[in-house]
Amino acid sequence: MPIVATRVRASVVVSYVAFALTGVSASVGAVVLPAQIVDYRVDRATIGLTFFTFSAAFFLAGATTGWLMERLGTRRALVVGGVAYVAGVLAVASRPSFAVLVALQLLTGYGTGIVESVLQAHLAGLPAQTARLNLLHGFFGVGALVGPLLATWILARTEWTVVWLVLGLASVPIAVAYAVTFPGRAAPRAVPDGPDGAAPAPASGRLLGATTRQAGVVLAAVFLTVYVGLEMSMGNWGVNYLVEHHGLSAGLAGGSVSGYWLGLTVGRFVISPVAARLGWTVARMTAVCLVGIVAFGAVISLSPVGALATVGFALLGFFLGPLFPTAVAVVPELTSPRLVPSAIGLMNAVSVIGGSALPWLAGALGDAAGIWTLAPYVTVLAAVQLLLWRGVVSRMRNRELRAHAD
Repeated sequence: MPIVATRVRASVVVSYVAFALTGVSASVGAVVLPAQIVDYRVDRATIGLTFFTFSAAFFLAGATTGWLMERLGTRRALVVGGVAYVAGVLAVASRPSFAVLVALQLLTGYGTGIVESVLQAHLAGLPAQTARLNLLHGFFGVGALVGPLLATWILARTEWTVVWLVLGLASVPIAVAYAVTFPGRAAPRAVPDGPDGAAPAPASGRLLGATTRQAGVVLAAVFLTVYVGLEMSMGNWGVNYLVEHHGLSAGLAGGSVSGYWLGLTVGRFVISPVAARLGWTVARMTAVCLVGIVAFGAVISLSPVGALATVGFALLGFFLGPLFPTAVAVVPELTSPRLVPSAIGLMNAVSVIGGSALPWLAGALGDAAGIWTLAPYVTVLAAVQLLLWRGVVSRMRNRELRAHAD
């Protein structure tokens, strides 16, 4: 038993390190992309093709996570994702042709998507999953803060390809650690009826279809779609908002948006432990965070000066922090055990849609009516999340009541 506990702790630590490295990988693009544009002699729109291929592969990874874990188990699924990412990144580091660079995003996107979804599914099945998942995403934020600094330091001394070489080599021991510390396959469990009286989970080839018929999972997936859209809308357009609407300098505006991302990271480390000490349920903690987001979205909207808006950015990020990991943590309360990996993969997959479509809409509104629309737009998205969360909580309670009745 002590050996099992030690192995579980080791898998949790490896998960945190892996997510920190994923955060680094996700954030270095802001520094590396300009160098790639110059090297390949392409424009922003052309280099943007890499975003589409990466996102498509990430979506596919999320949609197939349940099937992959059913067939291969946790350990092998992680090794597949880890090897795909390492192979893709090391190939990018070889400075391939531009067409190959675009194609390689399919490999790195699929590997990243599998690793993220499987690690979240693994932690969601452990005790204290809400706290652990918040820490997991907190370490992603730490990596995202470190990534641009690391890439800038490397580019000041050598070529952009070295950034990906470093990431690829750093990911090799992580892939090995997956094979050493993670369980092969979870012990067989009885699969109860779904939360809405659905039949038990079907054969592995139909897991995704069964998952999409779970109303609670669909609500949680839409919740995350709106969340990622809100998060990225503020992250992508915040500098423009503060410069054009409040007249801040580019440097001050950039620092304010960095404060937003820092607030988001700190929120993931702080809010869940504080809520646990106060005896709050996950539902109450999330509701308080959502109210905070609506409130500080309104503060930003109504702020007459840039300084107050800057504070609003940081506090909005702080209350945003726990939402993604907490939504993943409640998945076991929304569906049957066998569908949990597929549900988390689906939520991860559709969140990419929100991360692209909703920031695009924010930009279109800014072009049509003025960048001042960003803060009200984000406040409306937060209110929509609050409504969606009420639906998720209702499904959780219905499932709990049905379980007690049985």
